[in-house]
Amino acid sequence: MFSRILRSTALLVTLSIFGLAQRAIAEENPSGPYLSAGYGQFNASVDDIEDIVDVVGDLDSDEDAYKFAFGWRFNPYISAELDYIDLGTPRANFEASGSGGIDDGAYEVDLSGVGGYIIGTLPITIFELSAKLGYYFHDISLDVDFDNVGSGNGDVLDSDQSGEALAYGVGAGVTFIDHINVNLEYEVFDIDELDDVYTVWLNAAWRF
Repeated sequence: MFSRILRSTALLVTLSIFGLAQRAIAEENPSGPYLSAGYGQFNASVDDIEDIVDVVGDLDSDEDAYKFAFGWRFNPYISAELDYIDLGTPRANFEASGSGGIDDGAYEVDLSGVGGYIIGTLPITIFELSAKLGYYFHDISLDVDFDNVGSGNGDVLDSDQSGEALAYGVGAGVTFIDHINVNLEYEVFDIDELDDVYTVWLNAAWRF
């Protein structure tokens, strides 16, 4: 999945170099609203589960992610953005350590919510570098199922809760015909229940 995102981005950048390399950044569309959509690869790892058990080795899970955003460019350098972000349903099997008859099992996380951001952009002709900072207000559902709990099997944890996480990222993109912006973005989420949470996004925006 990540390799497909990189190939798509490389193709877009190559086309922009051949077709628009001599064109300066649009002076007629320096500010205003925009709509965007993003598709990404979400990654998370877990080294313990709600203090119930220690996991043998980190759990790494990749999942498709989606987002939709409305933003406002105050000028070519500063924007504000509101996103709906669905990070999918990461799941994985694990091996557990400890006593009490607890051994292997599986976990599943369902994670979605709304993010608010301030974005700084550095235009370089038709290209842009960007950095973002904000908060992700999310609902998270965590289900844990151990293969063997004492003499029985089944779920030992089923929790649904809301939270907020610091979110930040960097990106690089290109603008076509004044209105279409495509960028590749790396974003980190500081979510308490998970470790090493990040998403690689491929975003496309229409600037009105």
